[in-house]
Amino acid sequence: MKRKTLVAVWLLVVAVFLAACGAAGRNDQTGGTAGKAKKDKTESLRVALWSQPITEQTNLLVEKEKGFFKEKGLNITLIPGAGGGDAIKNILSGQADIAFTDPGSLFFALDKGAKLKVIYNIYPQNVFNVVSLKDKQITKPEDLKGKKIGVYSLASGTRQNLLVLLHQAGLSERDVTIVETGLLNFAPLMQGQVDATAATDTGLVMAKEKGLGDVNVMEVKDYLNIPSDVFVVTEKTYNEKKELLQMFLEAYRNSAQWMIDHPEEAASLATKYAIDGKDEQRNLQIIKLRNGSSVSPLTEEKGLGALDVNVLQQAADTYKTLGLVKNDLNMAEVVADDLLPQQ
Repeated sequence: MKRKTLVAVWLLVVAVFLAACGAAGRNDQTGGTAGKAKKDKTESLRVALWSQPITEQTNLLVEKEKGFFKEKGLNITLIPGAGGGDAIKNILSGQADIAFTDPGSLFFALDKGAKLKVIYNIYPQNVFNVVSLKDKQITKPEDLKGKKIGVYSLASGTRQNLLVLLHQAGLSERDVTIVETGLLNFAPLMQGQVDATAATDTGLVMAKEKGLGDVNVMEVKDYLNIPSDVFVVTEKTYNEKKELLQMFLEAYRNSAQWMIDHPEEAASLATKYAIDGKDEQRNLQIIKLRNGSSVSPLTEEKGLGALDVNVLQQAADTYKTLGLVKNDLNMAEVVADDLLPQQ
């Protein structure tokens, strides 16, 4: 009887052990599958661009080839626009999660009461300029007084940065004649219809290809070096999607670093994905310019995308002085650097 009892106990122990092993196996299998599912799952983010897909944005356009965002578990959709204001409208309307936009468009939206956050400094260098033919002898902002100056449009960054440049010389819009020339703003300059034209560094590259002669170039960054473009999100998106935004910024920084390290490869790929990318040599010039505008002493210290709230505050104050915005803007409440990747 005693032996029968011992056998029964032993059989019970074996049964319990086997059951436990089976449960553990099922748990491992379930956990492994769940882990794999989590790893394989991709999250979607929509990025509103300020333009059509162009060469300077090649690092965003080559996702199919390079997979910077897929590597972080993200699927990004690029939404083309017609200016930084369009990009802001797309995030405010819920059509996009992230806006690739300029500080001016940001300031205008904030001035109207929009609740926004700046999370990454795409181009810390100001890429705007004012160009004139050598024979006009316009070499400093003071020389623009009384002159006729072309801009893309009255709502463009070319006009805003022209006003910034004039302001540094104690001049205003009243001291010059501003002419809307459209995107082909160098043609009126070459034809003598304007004395100077406000443009960008990449615009100047294309104008030189089309026969623009010797020119004087005043870089706005030499007078007020405010960022050219930043990533902006709504406060709601910032509060609700922090983890996804961090993943996005890590992937974007990796893509930007790739373009800095491999400009020739980027120039070649731009021929496939950029609407203005047919000429590989021109692509290379544009990409090198944008690579240069992506870095600064601050990014050398803190990494690509580093934000300087003081510079953005100075820019916002200048826009208020120029009458471009009506209200005082507190950029310390708008700039959020906590999502930036660590060095």
